Amino acid sequence: MSNRVYMDWNATAPLRPEARDAMIAAMDVVGNPSSVHAEGRAATGIIERVRGQVKEAYGAGSADIVFTSGATEAAALTLTGKDIQVADIEHDCVAVWADETLSADANGLVAVSEPTNSSLQAANSETGVLQSLPEGLYLSDYVQAFGKVPCAFDWAGVTFALLSAHKTGGPKGVGALVLKQGIDIVPQIKGGGQEQGRRSGTENVIGIAGFGAAAEAAARDLANGVWEQVAELRDYLEQRLIEIAPDVIIFGKDVKRLPNTSNFAIPGWKGETQVMQMDLAGYAISAGSACSSGKVKASRVLLAMGFDEITAASAIRVSLGPANTKDQIDGFVQSWGNSYKKFRAKAA
Repeated sequence: MSNRVYMDWNATAPLRPEARDAMIAAMDVVGNPSSVHAEGRAATGIIERVRGQVKEAYGAGSADIVFTSGATEAAALTLTGKDIQVADIEHDCVAVWADETLSADANGLVAVSEPTNSSLQAANSETGVLQSLPEGLYLSDYVQAFGKVPCAFDWAGVTFALLSAHKTGGPKGVGALVLKQGIDIVPQIKGGGQEQGRRSGTENVIGIAGFGAAAEAAARDLANGVWEQVAELRDYLEQRLIEIAPDVIIFGKDVKRLPNTSNFAIPGWKGETQVMQMDLAGYAISAGSACSSGKVKASRVLLAMGFDEITAASAIRVSLGPANTKDQIDGFVQSWGNSYKKFRAKAA
């Protein structure tokens, strides 16, 4: 597997060394965070330290942080029993709870008429398109934006936000609901009253420790311009694609996007076929959101943007990270280009 190239960072980022080290250290802390003895206080200390790390990294000093098993649980925690408006570009974990009454334009941008009754993601996982969030928005999914672009909960004007550790190089299975202080929510998991009574169950101390270390490292990378370098690689990739395939459609290319994300299609060349071909060539990419790419169907995000079924079923996503190189881009483009030529020859 050493010769493989990973280009699916929006699905999950590789575990950061800082996160691994923090998790290993946390494994030696034996106490239950709910216990009042020294061992329990040590475990609690880890959780509260990470709460501070996440607040600092996300600019959420005035907010509360509730640790969950991931963004999906965090969404359920704030959306269960609510009736809010969303566009069909939202991630499944939000869309399943809401009325899809908002519309996206051809660039994937959404206008919100009733912010206090709506949810709008900060960045789309498939296209990378960044949204302009209205003041007073009920909920925003920051899973993809956090750590890749400058963002701060305290300045965003939203009431709730979703975060996920593994998108920033932390462990899988840990996330957070960020909410304004003084906001009451009804716990969906009841029992011992952990997480300020908002989410019961013994906290995942090891995972939470990794989350904090990853969030801190992600903020440092962002401040040091790491993702600006990734953006240059993404732009280079798209330039090469256009040279090889002038008929390629690059979604969201005319608006602001995440620095690492390129979603593109050759109408009629199925995305699932391309993913398999590139996998065999040693490149890990996807045909959309990791939660839906295993299902053989057209991207509902692209359908919501007004593209037809054939085009929406032909899209693939390349999402890069700081570990990717120009040589890897060249290798991918060569492999993809060879497959493209075969598709064109067969279609002629």
